Amino acid sequence: MSWIHAADVGDLDGQEIIGVRKEGHDIAIYRLGTDYFATHNICTHQFAHLSEGYLVDGCVECPLHQGLFDIRTGKAQGGIVKTDLRTYPVRIEEGRIMVLIH
Repeated sequence: MSWIHAADVGDLDGQEIIGVRKEGHDIAIYRLGTDYFATHNICTHQFAHLSEGYLVDGCVECPLHQGLFDIRTGKAQGGIVKTDLRTYPVRIEEGRIMVLIH
């Protein structure tokens, strides 16, 4: 496990979600108020990039089929999605969003 610099806080200015690829991992980074979260960026159902979806009440909505995942826990929120998302711990260091990859 290692902490990687995934993005800068400023990268999310005016956005709630961005997608990055770091060290072979597709990561979605979310801003919810003043908090930051990270999940695997690929939907567990249709393999769409969740960073192209929408953030609704702390859940990311897949752009292909409107399946919802809680960005804090990765839990699938019923409906068509059954498999949870991988989540990653996040910390902010001097304006850098650090993600713990495991």
